[in-house]
Order: sequence, then C-alpha cells, then structure tokens
Amino acid sequence: MGKYDDIIGLPHHVSAAHPHMPMTDRAAQFMPFRALTGYEDAVRETARYTDERIELTEDEKVLLDMRLQKLADEIRSQPKVTLTYFRPDKKKAGGAYVCVTGQLKKIDDHEGALILTGGERISIEDILEII
Repeated sequence: MGKYDDIIGLPHHVSAAHPHMPMTDRAAQFMPFRALTGYEDAVRETARYTDERIELTEDEKVLLDMRLQKLADEIRSQPKVTLTYFRPDKKKAGGAYVCVTGQLKKIDDHEGALILTGGERISIEDILEII
C-alpha cells in the first residue's frame, strides 16, 4: 500500500468562495521578489556615456571670434551656419557635442548667444566650431 493511496482518487477541490486563478497570475506569485526597484535604471544611467567639454586653445578662440565677427557683419542676409556645440547633460556630469545647421537670425551680445531662425538658442561659450 502506497503513502497517498487514500487520497489519490479524490476529486480536485474547487472553492465556492474564490474564483479559479488563471495560470499567468499563478505563475506571477512565484516570480522573484524585486527589493531594489529602479536598480536597473540606475545602473543603465550610470553606464550611459557622456562627453567631457573640450577646452579651446587661445588660437582656436581667436579663430572662433573671427568667424563670429564675420557672421555679425553678414547678419542682415541671415547666413547659413553649421555649429558644433556642447550640450550639458541634465542628469550627470558631461554632455554631448551636437551639430546643427540653420540660418543665423541674431547674435545676442547681452546673453552671449546665437539665435537661429528655427528658434534654437546656442550659447557662444558652448560653441566648438562654426562652419
């Protein structure tokens, strides 16, 4: 005689008070506990690469200033420019270099920024290159 012979033939119990649980919900009960919610996001954010700001040499600053002066002289014609500038990251140290092409609308000397016709406002301090 086997250990469970007395119960092996009994019908499966069906609760009158609780509805039958679907297999997907039942499986979810046995998933591992995630005590560190957000941990994966934090690791992913830490691993995200950012560039360091490049410091221009004095010669590069002079060339950039000459190019800005030339653009100021041509401002009435709204010249087409391609700017490479540093955009600081909002979440961590560093940032990214962005390249944008557009027509120059205004040079705001008071704020130290170039304003393109599309509304982009780029700080002169952040500009790496003007083409």
